[in-house]
Amino acid sequence: MIFTKTEIGGVIVIDPQPFEDERGFFARLWSKPEFEAQGIDAALIECNISFNNRKGILRGLHYQCSPHEQAKIIRCTKGAIYDVAVDLRPNSPTVHRWTAVELTESNHRMLFIPAGCAHGYQTLTEVSEVFYQTSDYYHPECGRGVRWNDPAFGIHWPLSNPVMVERDQTYPFVGT
Repeated sequence: MIFTKTEIGGVIVIDPQPFEDERGFFARLWSKPEFEAQGIDAALIECNISFNNRKGILRGLHYQCSPHEQAKIIRCTKGAIYDVAVDLRPNSPTVHRWTAVELTESNHRMLFIPAGCAHGYQTLTEVSEVFYQTSDYYHPECGRGVRWNDPAFGIHWPLSNPVMVERDQTYPFVGT
């Protein structure tokens, strides 16, 4: 795997290195020693899938608060998404900064998002499927979010007029 650090500490783009032959390819997506060598020490304990039935859906920006903060590895297994991580860690030098990467079924790329960062994505194709691995179980009482269009972040989403549920449209702005 190739690990590429982003401008936000701990947010890492991961590119598998496929072993190809006439049948197709095989690629490793998780190896504890390789991840630990990159400073990623997240015990992944839950896997989830999100299916999206149209282009332009925006999910997020979500995170879980203490004591059930989650680190995540995100991978798009069908279609394409614009995946965003926002640093919400109060003592981080990059607090309120964001980074984004396009994850597609053909690039097989993944994004590691550490605990303390919010996550969201926008679908770029009519049908998409997103696979999550998380470091803690989902706890509804710890589920939180921040506004997808908060000027404190200034995220440049690729598609205008996103399709969203009311909850994601009404999360608070930072500091409110």
